[in-house]
Amino acid sequence: MKVSNVPFQGTAEQEAKLIELINEHKGQKGCLMPILQGAQNIYGYLPYEVQKIISDNTGIPMEKIYGVVTFYAQFTTSPKGKCEISVCLGTACYVKGSAAILEKVEEVLGIKEGECTDDGAFSIESCRCVGACGLAPVMIVGGEVYGKITPDDVPGILAKYR
Repeated sequence: MKVSNVPFQGTAEQEAKLIELINEHKGQKGCLMPILQGAQNIYGYLPYEVQKIISDNTGIPMEKIYGVVTFYAQFTTSPKGKCEISVCLGTACYVKGSAAILEKVEEVLGIKEGECTDDGAFSIESCRCVGACGLAPVMIVGGEVYGKITPDDVPGILAKYR
């Protein structure tokens, strides 16, 4: 299991909500999916610690939980940063150089796609087409769209969010 570089900081309130959610679904056929979906809503992601709480309170083995979490794209084991960065790798953006944009973001932040900075400030994801093909290549930072950018633009853009 990939362990996040950001320490788990779940609260007692979050754990109480998770236990309540588990108790609502425990014993029902197919209970794991709604429990995982609810847990991700509570915590924002599904780290080992959350999966362990689910396992301990449902009797579902950790390997089954981990298998489901890593199979479905809707689940993530890494936290999202306070500022989420998404680089479009759709066809138009890719042809215009978005792979180099993603590499530059990773280089500037010192993390890889799917990871979060140690301070929890930034996370990086790629996506497929944001519908702004005329602005290719496109990067979204904290909900703000940046188009027609080059790798040289990345440090200045990210500096605005530090």
